[in-house]
Amino acid sequence: MNLSFLGYGMRGVFEAGLIALAAGLVVFALVHGLLRRRMRWSDAHEIGWSWLVAVAIGAGADTWQLFYLSVIPLQSPVTIRRVLADIHDPDYLSTRVFMEFAAVSLGVMLGWWIARLRRHMGGASGQDRK
Repeated sequence: MNLSFLGYGMRGVFEAGLIALAAGLVVFALVHGLLRRRMRWSDAHEIGWSWLVAVAIGAGADTWQLFYLSVIPLQSPVTIRRVLADIHDPDYLSTRVFMEFAAVSLGVMLGWWIARLRRHMGGASGQDRK
């Protein structure tokens, strides 16, 4: 995946984190708005599926590259150069993956907190309350 729009170093880490945070919020809002009542999900189902989908969207490419880098045999300099050339900012790859996972978690939980606050403030119907 082409991540050339991200900066390098810690700037790129924080940019990827903001994108993952937004992905977590948006995915939770979609799951909460579209699937909660239809599937009769509890909060745990809603949070779990939202987190899983948001991680696939927000951290999928970097997580795959980190996994691929640890699986393939890096025995020749040519192979190492080829693999590293496909990775945007390989020096900060693991930091970026950690930040993306943390930001997705924060985004989903922030979305859950906002939805819960709206439910208790009277923003939802009486059927949705517990």
